[in-house]
Amino acid sequence: MEAIILAGGKAERLGEAAAGRPKALVDVAGRPLAAYQVGQLAGADVGRVIVSCAAGKEDEFAEALAGLGPEIVPVAEPEPLGRGGGLRLAARERREAGPVFALNGDELLDVELRGMLARHLERRAAATIALTPLQSPFGVVELAEDDTVTGFREAPRLPHWVNVGVYVLGEEALDRLPERGDHEQTTFPELAREGKLLGWRHEGTWLTVNTPKQLRLAVEFVNAHPEFLAA
Repeated sequence: MEAIILAGGKAERLGEAAAGRPKALVDVAGRPLAAYQVGQLAGADVGRVIVSCAAGKEDEFAEALAGLGPEIVPVAEPEPLGRGGGLRLAARERREAGPVFALNGDELLDVELRGMLARHLERRAAATIALTPLQSPFGVVELAEDDTVTGFREAPRLPHWVNVGVYVLGEEALDRLPERGDHEQTTFPELAREGKLLGWRHEGTWLTVNTPKQLRLAVEFVNAHPEFLAA
């Protein structure tokens, strides 16, 4: 099994907190962010991880992610290609046919990858995407028909699902990735219209790391959950 990590982010919004590293290599509780992802991929029997990164960062990724189990294969984008283009370029480095995992490199999560892959194969989907429930960032006020306030709910779960940036991509989905641009605006909507896109419900951890505040929350989470350090 192979996997692709999209790691072209420059960590511009993280500022000094990134310490000059690419976003996927920012330190989270003593380990690069992408190291947690590689550890989880290894636990799902992934033996080879292709890292789509910015040109000139190949050695940095190879060194930072070495020794975690899977073979690390950095693939540099000659110029920014967008996430879909980065996936397509990285996929050319596969050694085997069949489905691959693909992850955004700036997220800390614990998607059950084995189950997701099994469901993808069972349903023969072109692609499967991990989804998490949408949580309101605000408390909500409940109103009766006559505008009487009947109660309050703090940050409730909403009846919608959000893409967490973890995919299983089959051959058809890989073939339909754009040369440039975002697959979530092209390939995935097309597959959805054709009934070939499957969702995998994930109700566990999902933390994005784009800002100093989000980085601080990720560090606090890992320190409070040592199982992530063992991944």
